[in-house]
Amino acid sequence: MARALPGDDADELTWLLFHQDDVISLAQARRFLTPKAIRHRVTVQRWRQVHRAVFVTHNGPVSADQRRWIAVLAAGAAAVLAGPTAASAWGLRRYDSRAVHLLLPAAHQTRSLPPGVLLHRTTHLPEEDVLRVGQPCRTMPARSLVDAAQWAATDEDARAIIAAGFQQRLVAGDDLHRVLDRLPRARRRSLIRQTADDAAGGSHSLPELDFLRLTRRAGLPEPSRQAVRRDASGRRRYLDVWFDDWRVHVEIDGGQHLDPRAAWADMRRQNDLWIEGDRVLRFPAWAVRHTPDEVVAQVRAALRAAGWPG
Repeated sequence: MARALPGDDADELTWLLFHQDDVISLAQARRFLTPKAIRHRVTVQRWRQVHRAVFVTHNGPVSADQRRWIAVLAAGAAAVLAGPTAASAWGLRRYDSRAVHLLLPAAHQTRSLPPGVLLHRTTHLPEEDVLRVGQPCRTMPARSLVDAAQWAATDEDARAIIAAGFQQRLVAGDDLHRVLDRLPRARRRSLIRQTADDAAGGSHSLPELDFLRLTRRAGLPEPSRQAVRRDASGRRRYLDVWFDDWRVHVEIDGGQHLDPRAAWADMRRQNDLWIEGDRVLRFPAWAVRHTPDEVVAQVRAALRAAGWPG
C-alpha cells in the first residue's frame, strides 16, 4: 500500500522519514533532536534501534525497503545498493537475495554492518553506473546485472540473471557491453558478454540459451530467436527458435506449460504453424539439459528433411 504524503505543514524530520521509509541514522536524528529526545523515543518504544547508529521510527516488523535503508545508512554515504538487491529495486523478479548487497569504493573504510548485509568493494564505480536521485542510492540496471552475475553462486545462476534482465526489459542492446568495457577485470566477463549477446538476439530464458549452445556445438545453422509471426487471427506470436530458411520451429517448454491455459495457447500457436506447413519440434527444458544428444539428433533430422544440406 502506498504511503500517504505528509501534509503541507510537515516539518523537515517528517519529510526525511517519509523519503527514507521511516529509517534514520543517528547523525541525521541529531540534526533535529537532542540526545535526550532520541533516548526518550527509544525508551518509550516509539523508535527502535536496529543498529549501532540506525533507528526505525516504529516498533513493528521491518520491511524489505527498510532493510535496504538500514544497510545503506549503516555503511555510510559512499555505499550504494548493488547486484541482486539493486536489480530487485529496479524491478527484476524472481532473483531477489535474502542478503542486502552493497557496493563501496575500495578506498573507503569499512564500518560495522548489520547481519544480513554483504559488502563488496570496487575500484571502478563511475557516476554513470550509479543513480543518485532515487533513494536509497543504487547502481544502474546494467551495472546491477553485471555485478549480480559476477557474485552469483554458479555460472548457470549468472546466465539466468542476465537472461532475466533482458526478458524483463531492464536492459537492452549493448547496455551490458558498455559496463563490461569499464570493468576489464570483471569475473565471468566472457560468460556475461556471450549471454548478453544471445539474450539481446532474442534468447530470453535459460533453456533457450542452453538450446542455442547445443546448436552451435553441433554445427547446426544459427536460428532466429523470439521471431514474430502472426497467427490465423492476426495476433502477434513469438517463436522460441526459428530456422527461417527451412521453416523449422523449435519450442522449449518450461514450467509454465503445467498451466492448462498456457498449454492450450501454445497448442493453438503450434496448430497454426502446422497448418501453414512448418515443421514444429517441442522439447521440455529438462531434455535440453539432460538428453542433449537426442535433442540435437531430432533437430538435425528435421532440418535435413526440410532440405538443409548438413
